[in-house]
Amino acid sequence: MTMHQEPDHFIYLDNNATTATETAVLAAMLPWFDLRYGNPSSPHQFGHSVRAEVDAARQSIATLLGAERDEEVLFTSGGSESNNTAILSALEVMKGRREIVVSATEHASLLSLCSWLEASGRARVHIIPVDQCGVIDREAFRNALSKDTAVASVQWVNNETGVIQPVEELAEMAHQVGALFHCDAVQGVGRLRMHLQSTAIDMLSASAHKLHGPKGIGALYLRRGTPFHPLIRGGHQQRGRRAGTENVPAIIGFGVAAELAEKSITEDALRLQGMRDRLQEQILSLVPEALVPGTAAPRVPNTLCVAFPDVEGEDLVQILDQQGIAVSSGSACTSGMMEPSHVLRAMRVPVTHLFGAIRISLSRQTVPEEPDALMRILPTALKQIATTPVMEEVIHG
Repeated sequence: MTMHQEPDHFIYLDNNATTATETAVLAAMLPWFDLRYGNPSSPHQFGHSVRAEVDAARQSIATLLGAERDEEVLFTSGGSESNNTAILSALEVMKGRREIVVSATEHASLLSLCSWLEASGRARVHIIPVDQCGVIDREAFRNALSKDTAVASVQWVNNETGVIQPVEELAEMAHQVGALFHCDAVQGVGRLRMHLQSTAIDMLSASAHKLHGPKGIGALYLRRGTPFHPLIRGGHQQRGRRAGTENVPAIIGFGVAAELAEKSITEDALRLQGMRDRLQEQILSLVPEALVPGTAAPRVPNTLCVAFPDVEGEDLVQILDQQGIAVSSGSACTSGMMEPSHVLRAMRVPVTHLFGAIRISLSRQTVPEEPDALMRILPTALKQIATTPVMEEVIHG
Protein backbone atom coordinates (compact mmCIF):
# COMPACT_ATOMS: atom_id res chain seq x y z
CA MET A 1 0.00 0.00 0.00
CA THR A 2 1.32 3.42 -0.96
CA MET A 3 1.64 5.83 1.95
CA HIS A 4 0.50 9.39 1.28
CA GLN A 5 3.18 11.93 2.08
CA GLU A 6 2.05 15.27 3.45
CA PRO A 7 3.85 18.24 1.87
CA ASP A 8 6.63 19.84 3.86
CA HIS A 9 5.59 22.84 5.96
CA PHE A 10 1.91 22.21 5.32
CA ILE A 11 -0.20 24.90 6.99
CA TYR A 12 -3.46 23.63 8.40
CA LEU A 13 -6.21 26.24 8.85
CA ASP A 14 -9.26 23.98 8.68
CA ASN A 15 -9.70 23.12 12.35
CA ASN A 16 -13.50 23.23 12.29
CA ALA A 17 -13.32 20.18 10.03
CA THR A 18 -11.01 18.36 12.44
CA THR A 19 -8.09 19.07 14.72
CA ALA A 20 -4.76 17.32 15.14
CA THR A 21 -4.73 14.77 17.95
CA GLU A 22 -2.57 16.14 20.76
CA THR A 23 0.62 14.19 21.50
CA ALA A 24 -0.51 13.70 25.12
CA VAL A 25 -3.85 12.34 23.92
CA LEU A 26 -2.20 9.81 21.60
CA ALA A 27 0.23 8.73 24.32
CA ALA A 28 -2.63 8.18 26.74
CA MET A 29 -4.52 6.05 24.20
CA LEU A 30 -1.75 3.66 23.17
CA PRO A 31 -1.73 1.31 26.22
CA TRP A 32 -5.43 0.63 25.76
CA PHE A 33 -4.79 -1.03 22.40
CA ASP A 34 -2.46 -3.71 23.78
CA LEU A 35 -1.47 -3.78 27.46
CA ARG A 36 -4.90 -2.83 28.82
CA TYR A 37 -7.22 -4.35 26.27
CA GLY A 38 -9.89 -5.61 28.68
CA ASN A 39 -13.61 -5.25 28.11
CA PRO A 40 -14.99 -2.72 30.61
CA SER A 41 -18.12 -4.87 31.02
CA SER A 42 -16.19 -7.98 32.08
CA PRO A 43 -16.71 -9.13 35.70
CA HIS A 44 -13.03 -9.73 36.53
CA GLN A 45 -10.34 -7.33 37.76
CA PHE A 46 -8.90 -6.88 34.28
CA GLY A 47 -12.25 -5.54 33.13
CA HIS A 48 -12.92 -3.56 36.32
CA SER A 49 -9.70 -1.58 35.96
CA VAL A 50 -10.71 -0.57 32.45
CA ARG A 51 -14.18 0.41 33.67
CA ALA A 52 -12.63 2.70 36.28
CA GLU A 53 -10.61 4.58 33.65
CA VAL A 54 -13.62 4.90 31.32
CA ASP A 55 -15.55 6.42 34.21
CA ALA A 56 -12.67 8.82 34.91
CA ALA A 57 -12.73 9.97 31.28
CA ARG A 58 -16.48 10.46 31.53
CA GLN A 59 -15.93 12.67 34.56
CA SER A 60 -13.37 14.79 32.70
CA ILE A 61 -15.87 15.41 29.91
CA ALA A 62 -18.64 16.18 32.39
CA THR A 63 -16.35 18.76 34.01
CA LEU A 64 -15.62 20.42 30.66
CA LEU A 65 -19.37 20.62 29.96
CA GLY A 66 -20.22 21.89 33.41
CA ALA A 67 -22.58 18.95 33.92
CA GLU A 68 -23.95 18.07 37.33
CA ARG A 69 -22.99 14.39 37.23
CA ASP A 70 -20.69 12.23 35.15
CA GLU A 71 -23.49 9.77 34.33
CA GLU A 72 -25.09 12.55 32.27
CA VAL A 73 -22.42 11.84 29.61
CA LEU A 74 -23.30 9.12 27.10
CA PHE A 75 -20.53 8.07 24.71
CA THR A 76 -21.39 7.86 21.00
CA SER A 77 -19.46 7.56 17.74
CA GLY A 78 -19.50 11.32 17.17
CA GLY A 79 -21.61 14.43 16.69
CA SER A 80 -23.83 13.03 13.93
CA GLU A 81 -24.86 10.03 16.02
CA SER A 82 -25.47 12.26 19.02
CA ASN A 83 -27.69 14.58 16.96
CA ASN A 84 -29.67 11.70 15.50
CA THR A 85 -30.04 10.00 18.86
CA ALA A 86 -31.33 13.15 20.55
CA ILE A 87 -34.00 13.93 17.96
CA LEU A 88 -35.23 10.36 17.48
CA SER A 89 -35.33 9.82 21.23
CA ALA A 90 -37.40 12.97 21.75
CA LEU A 91 -39.99 11.84 19.20
CA GLU A 92 -40.31 8.52 21.02
CA VAL A 93 -40.58 9.79 24.59
CA MET A 94 -42.69 12.91 24.02
CA LYS A 95 -45.93 11.05 23.38
CA GLY A 96 -48.50 12.90 21.33
CA ARG A 97 -46.00 15.52 20.19
CA ARG A 98 -44.85 15.24 16.57
CA GLU A 99 -43.26 18.60 15.83
CA ILE A 100 -39.60 19.65 15.70
CA VAL A 101 -38.29 23.23 15.73
CA VAL A 102 -34.82 23.92 14.29
CA SER A 103 -32.87 26.85 12.89
CA ALA A 104 -32.16 27.29 9.19
CA THR A 105 -28.40 27.10 9.77
CA GLU A 106 -28.15 23.73 11.51
CA HIS A 107 -25.54 21.13 10.59
CA ALA A 108 -26.44 18.78 7.73
CA SER A 109 -26.61 15.80 10.10
CA LEU A 110 -29.61 17.39 11.77
CA LEU A 111 -31.30 19.02 8.78
CA SER A 112 -31.04 15.82 6.74
CA LEU A 113 -32.63 13.83 9.55
CA CYS A 114 -35.45 16.37 9.88
CA SER A 115 -36.04 16.31 6.13
CA TRP A 116 -36.32 12.51 6.19
CA LEU A 117 -38.64 12.55 9.21
CA GLU A 118 -40.96 15.03 7.52
CA ALA A 119 -40.91 13.24 4.15
CA SER A 120 -41.76 9.94 5.85
CA GLY A 121 -44.65 11.52 7.75
CA ARG A 122 -43.09 10.93 11.16
CA ALA A 123 -42.79 14.59 12.13
CA ARG A 124 -43.61 18.13 11.14
CA VAL A 125 -40.55 20.39 11.06
CA HIS A 126 -40.48 24.14 11.61
CA ILE A 127 -37.33 25.77 10.22
CA ILE A 128 -36.71 29.13 11.86
CA PRO A 129 -34.95 31.88 9.88
CA VAL A 130 -31.88 33.77 11.01
CA ASP A 131 -31.02 37.42 10.52
CA GLN A 132 -28.20 38.67 8.30
CA CYS A 133 -25.78 38.15 11.18
CA GLY A 134 -26.80 34.50 11.40
CA VAL A 135 -28.61 34.80 14.74
CA ILE A 136 -31.95 33.03 15.05
CA ASP A 137 -35.17 35.04 14.98
CA ARG A 138 -36.22 34.69 18.62
CA GLU A 139 -39.81 35.76 18.02
CA ALA A 140 -40.27 33.31 15.15
CA PHE A 141 -38.76 30.59 17.34
CA ARG A 142 -41.16 31.38 20.17
CA ASN A 143 -44.15 31.44 17.81
CA ALA A 144 -43.24 28.04 16.35
CA LEU A 145 -43.27 26.38 19.77
CA SER A 146 -46.51 24.77 20.89
CA LYS A 147 -48.01 21.92 22.87
CA ASP A 148 -47.22 19.77 19.80
CA THR A 149 -43.46 20.44 19.93
CA ALA A 150 -41.48 17.37 20.95
CA VAL A 151 -38.04 18.96 20.69
CA ALA A 152 -36.35 22.16 19.62
CA SER A 153 -32.75 21.90 18.43
CA VAL A 154 -30.41 24.82 17.83
CA GLN A 155 -26.68 24.73 17.19
CA TRP A 156 -24.63 26.56 19.83
CA VAL A 157 -21.87 27.53 17.37
CA ASN A 158 -22.22 27.47 13.62
CA ASN A 159 -19.55 25.38 11.92
CA GLU A 160 -19.19 27.73 8.91
CA THR A 161 -19.34 31.20 10.45
CA GLY A 162 -18.61 30.64 14.13
CA VAL A 163 -21.77 32.57 15.08
CA ILE A 164 -22.96 31.84 18.62
CA GLN A 165 -26.68 31.32 19.21
CA PRO A 166 -28.50 32.28 22.45
CA VAL A 167 -29.20 28.63 23.26
CA GLU A 168 -29.67 29.11 27.00
CA GLU A 169 -32.50 31.55 26.33
CA LEU A 170 -33.97 29.32 23.63
CA ALA A 171 -33.94 26.31 25.96
CA GLU A 172 -36.01 28.27 28.49
CA MET A 173 -38.53 29.11 25.76
CA ALA A 174 -38.83 25.45 24.79
CA HIS A 175 -39.47 24.43 28.39
CA GLN A 176 -42.29 26.97 28.64
CA VAL A 177 -44.35 24.77 26.29
CA GLY A 178 -43.10 21.51 27.82
CA ALA A 179 -40.78 20.62 24.94
CA LEU A 180 -37.28 19.19 25.20
CA PHE A 181 -34.31 21.23 24.02
CA HIS A 182 -31.27 19.80 22.24
CA CYS A 183 -28.12 21.66 21.29
CA ASP A 184 -25.52 20.66 18.72
CA ALA A 185 -22.43 22.03 20.47
CA VAL A 186 -19.82 20.18 18.42
CA GLN A 187 -18.09 23.45 17.45
CA GLY A 188 -18.49 24.98 20.89
CA VAL A 189 -17.25 22.36 23.34
CA GLY A 190 -13.67 23.19 24.29
CA ARG A 191 -13.96 26.68 22.77
CA LEU A 192 -16.63 28.17 25.02
CA ARG A 193 -16.84 27.91 28.81
CA MET A 194 -19.99 25.89 29.54
CA HIS A 195 -22.05 25.41 32.72
CA LEU A 196 -24.79 23.08 31.55
CA GLN A 197 -26.12 22.36 35.02
CA SER A 198 -27.24 25.98 35.31
CA THR A 199 -29.09 25.93 31.95
CA ALA A 200 -32.35 24.38 30.73
CA ILE A 201 -30.57 22.40 27.99
CA ASP A 202 -31.75 18.77 28.10
CA MET A 203 -29.43 17.20 25.53
CA LEU A 204 -26.18 18.36 23.93
CA SER A 205 -23.89 16.87 21.27
CA ALA A 206 -20.08 16.90 21.41
CA SER A 207 -17.28 15.39 19.33
CA ALA A 208 -13.71 14.68 20.44
CA HIS A 209 -11.94 15.38 17.16
CA LYS A 210 -12.97 19.05 17.26
CA LEU A 211 -10.89 19.60 20.42
CA HIS A 212 -7.68 17.70 19.64
CA GLY A 213 -9.08 14.29 20.53
CA PRO A 214 -9.44 11.21 18.31
CA LYS A 215 -12.01 10.74 15.56
CA GLY A 216 -14.89 8.32 15.95
CA ILE A 217 -15.86 9.22 19.51
CA GLY A 218 -18.42 11.72 20.70
CA ALA A 219 -20.81 12.31 23.54
CA LEU A 220 -24.45 13.10 24.16
CA TYR A 221 -25.12 15.02 27.34
CA LEU A 222 -28.39 13.85 28.91
CA ARG A 223 -29.58 16.00 31.79
CA ARG A 224 -30.48 13.87 34.80
CA GLY A 225 -34.17 13.01 34.61
CA THR A 226 -34.53 13.61 30.87
CA PRO A 227 -36.66 10.83 29.35
CA PHE A 228 -34.62 8.84 26.84
CA HIS A 229 -35.11 6.18 24.18
CA PRO A 230 -31.92 4.38 23.02
CA LEU A 231 -30.95 4.42 19.37
CA ILE A 232 -28.82 1.27 19.61
CA ARG A 233 -30.10 -1.71 21.59
CA GLY A 234 -28.69 -5.12 22.41
CA GLY A 235 -26.60 -4.78 25.56
CA HIS A 236 -26.47 -3.25 29.02
CA GLN A 237 -23.53 -0.93 28.33
CA GLN A 238 -23.77 2.70 29.46
CA ARG A 239 -26.73 1.97 31.75
CA GLY A 240 -28.63 0.44 28.84
CA ARG A 241 -28.64 3.71 26.91
CA ARG A 242 -26.32 2.61 24.07
CA ALA A 243 -25.51 -1.02 23.39
CA GLY A 244 -22.09 -2.14 22.22
CA THR A 245 -18.66 -2.53 23.76
CA GLU A 246 -17.20 0.89 24.47
CA ASN A 247 -14.40 2.24 22.27
CA VAL A 248 -12.02 2.38 25.20
CA PRO A 249 -8.88 3.87 23.56
CA ALA A 250 -10.94 6.66 22.01
CA ILE A 251 -12.81 7.32 25.26
CA ILE A 252 -9.53 7.63 27.13
CA GLY A 253 -8.28 10.03 24.46
CA PHE A 254 -11.48 12.07 24.66
CA GLY A 255 -11.03 12.36 28.42
CA VAL A 256 -7.47 13.66 28.12
CA ALA A 257 -8.47 16.09 25.37
CA ALA A 258 -11.24 17.39 27.63
CA GLU A 259 -8.78 17.92 30.48
CA LEU A 260 -6.39 19.85 28.24
CA ALA A 261 -9.20 22.00 26.87
CA GLU A 262 -10.53 22.75 30.35
CA LYS A 263 -7.12 23.98 31.49
CA SER A 264 -6.42 26.25 28.51
CA ILE A 265 -9.83 27.39 27.25
CA THR A 266 -9.57 30.99 28.45
CA GLU A 267 -5.98 31.48 27.32
CA ASP A 268 -6.69 29.83 23.97
CA ALA A 269 -9.69 32.07 23.34
CA LEU A 270 -7.72 35.28 23.89
CA ARG A 271 -4.81 34.17 21.72
CA LEU A 272 -6.96 32.86 18.88
CA GLN A 273 -9.21 35.89 18.80
CA GLY A 274 -6.17 38.11 18.41
CA MET A 275 -4.95 36.08 15.45
CA ARG A 276 -8.42 35.82 13.91
CA ASP A 277 -9.14 39.54 14.20
CA ARG A 278 -5.75 40.49 12.75
CA LEU A 279 -6.29 38.13 9.81
CA GLN A 280 -9.78 39.51 9.21
CA GLU A 281 -8.42 43.06 9.17
CA GLN A 282 -5.68 42.12 6.71
CA ILE A 283 -8.08 40.36 4.32
CA LEU A 284 -10.56 43.25 4.33
CA SER A 285 -7.71 45.65 3.72
CA LEU A 286 -6.63 43.56 0.73
CA VAL A 287 -10.19 43.19 -0.63
CA PRO A 288 -12.45 45.88 0.86
CA GLU A 289 -15.44 44.50 -1.07
CA ALA A 290 -15.17 41.15 0.73
CA LEU A 291 -17.79 40.29 3.36
CA VAL A 292 -17.40 38.57 6.73
CA PRO A 293 -20.74 36.88 7.43
CA GLY A 294 -21.63 37.07 11.11
CA THR A 295 -19.02 39.67 12.01
CA ALA A 296 -21.59 41.75 13.90
CA ALA A 297 -22.74 38.78 15.98
CA PRO A 298 -20.97 36.97 18.83
CA ARG A 299 -18.54 34.44 17.34
CA VAL A 300 -16.18 31.82 18.66
CA PRO A 301 -12.63 33.20 18.55
CA ASN A 302 -11.14 30.64 16.16
CA THR A 303 -13.43 30.97 13.13
CA LEU A 304 -13.33 33.38 10.19
CA CYS A 305 -15.65 33.09 7.19
CA VAL A 306 -14.85 35.43 4.31
CA ALA A 307 -16.96 35.81 1.16
CA PHE A 308 -15.11 37.30 -1.82
CA PRO A 309 -17.00 38.92 -4.71
CA ASP A 310 -17.03 37.29 -8.13
CA VAL A 311 -14.70 34.40 -7.36
CA GLU A 312 -15.26 30.68 -6.86
CA GLY A 313 -14.45 29.65 -3.31
CA GLU A 314 -13.76 26.07 -4.40
CA ASP A 315 -11.14 27.28 -6.87
CA LEU A 316 -9.51 29.41 -4.19
CA VAL A 317 -9.40 26.45 -1.80
CA GLN A 318 -7.69 24.34 -4.47
CA ILE A 319 -5.09 26.98 -5.29
CA LEU A 320 -4.26 27.47 -1.63
CA ASP A 321 -4.04 23.70 -1.23
CA GLN A 322 -1.50 23.57 -4.06
CA GLN A 323 0.53 26.11 -2.09
CA GLY A 324 0.38 23.97 1.04
CA ILE A 325 -2.40 25.79 2.91
CA ALA A 326 -5.61 24.03 3.99
CA VAL A 327 -8.86 25.96 4.32
CA SER A 328 -12.41 25.03 3.34
CA SER A 329 -15.13 26.57 1.19
CA GLY A 330 -18.76 27.39 1.79
CA SER A 331 -20.08 25.64 -1.29
CA ALA A 332 -20.30 22.03 -2.34
CA CYS A 333 -20.54 20.16 -5.62
CA THR A 334 -23.82 18.29 -6.01
CA SER A 335 -24.55 16.32 -9.20
CA GLY A 336 -21.93 18.32 -11.04
CA MET A 337 -23.43 21.65 -10.01
CA MET A 338 -21.99 23.99 -7.41
CA GLU A 339 -24.42 24.53 -4.55
CA PRO A 340 -23.91 27.50 -2.24
CA SER A 341 -23.86 27.05 1.50
CA HIS A 342 -27.33 26.80 3.06
CA VAL A 343 -25.94 28.79 5.99
CA LEU A 344 -24.89 31.73 3.83
CA ARG A 345 -28.14 31.61 1.88
CA ALA A 346 -30.08 31.77 5.15
CA MET A 347 -27.99 34.81 6.10
CA ARG A 348 -28.92 36.42 2.78
CA VAL A 349 -25.34 36.84 1.59
CA PRO A 350 -25.51 38.59 -1.83
CA VAL A 351 -25.33 36.33 -4.87
CA THR A 352 -22.16 38.16 -5.94
CA HIS A 353 -20.41 36.74 -2.86
CA LEU A 354 -22.36 33.55 -2.28
CA PHE A 355 -20.00 31.20 -4.12
CA GLY A 356 -16.82 32.98 -3.04
CA ALA A 357 -16.82 32.05 0.64
CA ILE A 358 -13.96 30.31 2.41
CA ARG A 359 -13.66 29.32 6.05
CA ILE A 360 -10.43 29.75 7.97
CA SER A 361 -10.45 28.03 11.35
CA LEU A 362 -7.63 28.12 13.88
CA SER A 363 -6.77 25.89 16.84
CA ARG A 364 -4.64 25.77 19.95
CA GLN A 365 -1.78 24.54 17.79
CA THR A 366 -1.98 27.43 15.30
CA VAL A 367 0.94 29.86 15.46
CA PRO A 368 0.92 33.45 14.07
CA GLU A 369 3.32 32.56 11.28
CA GLU A 370 0.63 30.38 9.67
CA PRO A 371 -2.01 33.09 9.05
CA ASP A 372 0.90 35.32 7.96
CA ALA A 373 1.83 32.72 5.33
CA LEU A 374 -1.76 32.68 4.09
CA MET A 375 -1.67 36.45 3.63
CA ARG A 376 1.52 36.22 1.57
CA ILE A 377 -0.13 33.80 -0.85
CA LEU A 378 -3.72 35.06 -0.89
CA PRO A 379 -3.25 38.09 -3.22
CA THR A 380 -1.72 35.96 -5.96
CA ALA A 381 -4.29 33.23 -5.48
CA LEU A 382 -7.15 35.71 -5.84
CA LYS A 383 -5.66 37.19 -8.99
CA GLN A 384 -5.56 33.71 -10.54
CA ILE A 385 -9.30 33.16 -10.13
CA ALA A 386 -10.74 36.67 -10.52
CA THR A 387 -13.75 36.32 -12.81
CA THR A 388 -14.54 39.97 -13.53
CA PRO A 389 -12.55 43.09 -14.41
CA VAL A 390 -14.01 44.72 -11.28
CA MET A 391 -12.57 42.04 -9.04
CA GLU A 392 -9.24 42.12 -10.85
CA GLU A 393 -9.09 45.87 -10.26
CA VAL A 394 -9.88 45.37 -6.55
CA ILE A 395 -7.05 42.86 -6.15
CA HIS A 396 -4.55 44.80 -8.21
CA GLY A 397 -5.38 47.96 -6.28
